[in-house]
Amino acid sequence: MNDNAPHPLKLFNSLTRQMEEFVSVHPGEARVYTCGPTVYNYQHIGNMRAYIFADLLGRTLSWKGYKLTHIINITDVGHLTSDADAGDDKMEKAAAQSGKSAWDIAKYYTDAYWLDIDRLNIRQPAKWAIATDHVEEMIAFAESIADKHCYELESGLYFDVSTVPDYGRLSGAQSDDIEGRIDAVEGKRHPQDFAIWRKTPAGETRQMEWDSPWGKGAPGWHLECSQMSIKYLGETFDIHTGGIDHREIHHPNEIAQNQAHNCSEHSGANIWMHNNFLIDRAGKMSKSSGDFLRLQVLIDKGIHPLAYRLMCLQAHYRSELEFTWENLAAALTRLKRMVMGVERLLEKADEKTAAIEHPALMQLRDRFDAALSEDLNSSKCLPLLEELLALKKLPAEQRLVLLTEMDSVLGLQLSSLTRKELRVRPAGAAIDESDIETKLDQRQNAKSEKDFAAADAIRDELTAKGVELMDGDPLRWEWRIEI
Repeated sequence: MNDNAPHPLKLFNSLTRQMEEFVSVHPGEARVYTCGPTVYNYQHIGNMRAYIFADLLGRTLSWKGYKLTHIINITDVGHLTSDADAGDDKMEKAAAQSGKSAWDIAKYYTDAYWLDIDRLNIRQPAKWAIATDHVEEMIAFAESIADKHCYELESGLYFDVSTVPDYGRLSGAQSDDIEGRIDAVEGKRHPQDFAIWRKTPAGETRQMEWDSPWGKGAPGWHLECSQMSIKYLGETFDIHTGGIDHREIHHPNEIAQNQAHNCSEHSGANIWMHNNFLIDRAGKMSKSSGDFLRLQVLIDKGIHPLAYRLMCLQAHYRSELEFTWENLAAALTRLKRMVMGVERLLEKADEKTAAIEHPALMQLRDRFDAALSEDLNSSKCLPLLEELLALKKLPAEQRLVLLTEMDSVLGLQLSSLTRKELRVRPAGAAIDESDIETKLDQRQNAKSEKDFAAADAIRDELTAKGVELMDGDPLRWEWRIEI
């Protein structure tokens, strides 16, 4: 364990609704499962908040000294158009609308998701668990629980929630609330019962279907996560994460399957963690409209993706976070100031590493650990990083070591990111960077010759093309962010 991070890690468990000290199932290890995307479309930035949160958790566990095994699934089959077990399969529906194969759609949007993961500096998990690679194992999983916990209808194999204890405990909802969100299917024993295998309707052929003891069809979305989490992490593992929307139906159904498979009342994971929503009051967060905010939209505006990561870290993961362009622009400005502070620190520090011995820096690291250990309170960690950058009279080498430690958790790439890299070209820019530099050289020559009218004309020309000049700054110019 990390002797420099002595505060016990406390996390909010959604299942018990209380803070709990993290005690790993396997000493020295941390095993984490995160519900991944359904790859029928691009992920919007609200979706990506969940993976920034899971990455913060994983980085914290690594910094604390645990050997991390993090699994993220890719749902490329089985997720219906409603989380409440209703409608068509999202992949089949997307294939029908686009004229492309479901397999091609899955690959395209998986690659797009992975690109966003990289742009946001989210670390790679130990395994990307692809649902369609595990269907035979899902069928075996379903067979192992079918006799005691399931029943067959014309439409598929259904799980009887009355066969496990405390169904829906995670959601905290009354049964009537849950029933109102689950699809009514003739023959179901209980309204909350859910499909773990969906048969292909008679006379239809789907692009993604497999033979099973219950006929041709596809696994239910809930079955995927139970089977893959148990396969890679064990019947009892440490932490399961996901968005708060999973807390109502998907995760309670996972827990029911885990209990049936493990012949236990245990939920499968010791701690269940959920990040809250990203709220966009302009109404552009949903994919249903076809016009939604994804990371590329931010980049096209001239916003570096790590500014969005910083914006997420400025709020506690369990709090709602409102998205506005003004908030995002402010986060970009804050990131620029951090990068400038680190650049000055790098200029002062020798290349050699140093132990952190100065009392003020040791105290600062302890405060950082305390904030992080209180349920990943990144909003309290960021001011401590800025406080570190402001301690200019303390040994630069020691400050750099501590900065590197802090950033290993926050993941902002502060030691390598440059101001020039933060200067992201907007999609609508009407001038090339090389032309801007040429114009600036011409302006400098005009000023040297005291032709201020020509210099002002060049400034006005560049301003009209979305370029913000910065006299006296080595960077010389930036793109103006239009919000």
